[in-house]
This record gives sequence, C-alpha cells and structure tokens, in this order.
Amino acid sequence: MAQICLQESEADLEEPTLIEGFPGLGLVGKIATDHLVRELDMRYYAGVDCEGLPRIGVYRGGDRTARPPVRIYVSEEHDLFALQSDAPIGSEAVGTVSDCVTEWTVAQEATPIYLSGLPSEREEAPDIYGIATGDAGETLEAHDIDVPPEDGVITGPTGALINRAAHRDLDSVGLVVESSPQFPDPEAASVLLEEGIAPIADLEIDVEDLLDRAEEIKEKREQFAQQMQQIGQEESSQAQPLRMYQ
Repeated sequence: MAQICLQESEADLEEPTLIEGFPGLGLVGKIATDHLVRELDMRYYAGVDCEGLPRIGVYRGGDRTARPPVRIYVSEEHDLFALQSDAPIGSEAVGTVSDCVTEWTVAQEATPIYLSGLPSEREEAPDIYGIATGDAGETLEAHDIDVPPEDGVITGPTGALINRAAHRDLDSVGLVVESSPQFPDPEAASVLLEEGIAPIADLEIDVEDLLDRAEEIKEKREQFAQQMQQIGQEESSQAQPLRMYQ
C-alpha cells in the first residue's frame, strides 16, 4: 500500500498531471521540479514514506521546518502535483518506491511526466525526446515532441516508474533531454520545462530566473551530483543507448 502521508485535506483536482523529480543524470529532473514548485508557489501536500527511502529530515536555510526527503507538492490552480526528492534512491529501494508511487498516482487518476537526462557532450542547445506508455504517445505527437533517434533504456527510479506504467499499460510520458554527464545542468532542465512540461501540462513557466542562476545552481548541486555518480549507473535515473546493455 502506498505510504503517502497527507499534511492537509485532500486536494480537489480534475485531471491532474504529476511531475516526477527524482535526482538523476545532470540533476535535470530535480532542478526542473524544484523550479516548478518555487515558480508556481506550490504547497506542501504529502510526505512520501515508501519502504527503503532514507530516514532523514531535510531543512532549508532560514526555515526551522524539517520535512521528509521525498515530498509531494500540489497546485489546485494548475491541476498539478510535483514529486520533489532531496535524496538519492538506492538500488534496494527502487522497486518498492516505484510500486508505492505508482499506486498513489493511479489512485489520484494522475498522468505522470517522468524526467531523465541523456549523457551528451553537446556544444549547442540540448535536444529533447519523448517516450510514452499506454495512449500517452498521442500527447507527444500533439505537441511535436521528437521521437528518440536511437534505441535506449532509462535506469534508476525513473526507469522503474516507467517500467511499472508499461507493465500496467498506464498512460505516462517520459521526457529525455541531452544533459551533462558530470555536472548539474540547469540549461537542460529549462528545456524540459519550456519544451516538454509546459506544453503538455498547459502551464506558463518562466525559466529566466533559472538560467540567470545557472552558475549558482551548478555550485550548490555539484556535491549532490557527485553523490549520484558514486551510487552508480544502475541506481541513478538516466537514459542510455541500448547498445550499452547488449
């Protein structure tokens, strides 16, 4: 059973979208989701207490409030949930966490958007690709989001969530953006927001502040990114060419 601990009363949403922000390659999903929560002034809705998640408390500078490392935020105005995570998910927890989050997502009748980075030593703006389960491919077609140019896989908690959705034939979207394999990548996160999340979830998202703060974000998140590299490729959410697994 999904252990999602509500902080307030149930939200009244019609056809909600869930943005998933587990940390992975380039921290693109985390950076994008953190920005979304801040930009839309989303309220803290629930703590995620799935088996295997680290038992730690997270606090912010200038705020005494401690919260669990994985949380769900909500905006009823935008018909939106966002999953924010401040901790890497170890391989032993990926299965239980993906089942837990999937069960809750189904109960909310929400359509999830899963986010992942594809390693790229690019010199130009990053490309973004879309994959889907269930009937959500029609959504990608409607918004002219490109198909991947080659075979690939998505690992880590994001890959496990897509795996669950595929097995159950649930509608879900996966957005894959070219991103730095070594450092936090705010530019790639801004592409996820502008070219993927905003049109699909029918949002207006200002990424100017995100790009202006790119260097600050890189510095703050670099230690976390190194931690993600240390836990290994199989445990970190990222897209990879399929040939690496053949």
